[in-house]
Amino acid sequence: MAAVTDIPVHLPKLLALFKTVVPKLVNNKHKGQYGRIGVIGGSLEYTGAPYFAAISSIRVGADLAHVFCHSNASAIIKSYSPDLIVHPVLDCVDAVERITPWLERLHVIVIGPGLGREPSILKTAANILKLCMDTEKPVVIDADGLFLLNDNLNLICGQRNVLLTPNVMEFRRLFGEDAQAVRQKMSLLGAGVTVLEKGANDKVYVPHCNEVHSMPTGGSGRRCGGQGDLLSGSLATFFSWSLQADEPNPALVAACASSYFVKKLNAAAFQKFGRSLLASDMVNEIPSVFKAEFENSDPQ
Repeated sequence: MAAVTDIPVHLPKLLALFKTVVPKLVNNKHKGQYGRIGVIGGSLEYTGAPYFAAISSIRVGADLAHVFCHSNASAIIKSYSPDLIVHPVLDCVDAVERITPWLERLHVIVIGPGLGREPSILKTAANILKLCMDTEKPVVIDADGLFLLNDNLNLICGQRNVLLTPNVMEFRRLFGEDAQAVRQKMSLLGAGVTVLEKGANDKVYVPHCNEVHSMPTGGSGRRCGGQGDLLSGSLATFFSWSLQADEPNPALVAACASSYFVKKLNAAAFQKFGRSLLASDMVNEIPSVFKAEFENSDPQ
């Protein structure tokens, strides 16, 4: 098996490239053309995760965000923001049939935030993932969506436009701890699956090229809950834009940009709140950080 090449990400080059991916705001576009994102997740215990994923997707610039959640979570998620479209369907016996018509309207689907591990809900999520794979719908899989893959990695092997966002522990459960075993298992993923491993130094794996793109450190020592959801939501929008821009490596560019962006959000919020920082404080930093880091200064 070929050796893995570790490639440090050159930030100035990444920022310059991603600025060409960010769509300009022009008057002849209509609602939805800058991105329509779907989030599959949300249970009675976990209502914040799908909210953070969805709200970050539209805060960075997508036009619409839909949350497909358990009926017990719907009213709670709606109360967090009137900007989200919330569908209380995940626990319905015909959930897949109800969600299917929406999938073709959405650009990227995020599967996992707040999904929970109830067997019937996981089965529904698996069927939705299969449908996305059959229709080549781009997906970001996080949190309990990754738990679903622990024994079902074959669902994504050989598929296109799939992004996984495991933290260190989720990465170990998916691929193991031994370097050789990790490479062997990753080799099964195929050319269309990219893995963003979250940590002090985020790493973006491009398995079919035997490449690992290492991001620099950033953020702060504050590790409050919800930051991974901010990443999956912003990543979904960035992925949508990279695909629409016909970027040759859309998943890689989107993953690196979202990794950099969320650590910048954390750093900005930490300057104000220190150890009291919450994920909601990071959401409030999105407009200023995005403008400073990604907004092209060219006339619109």
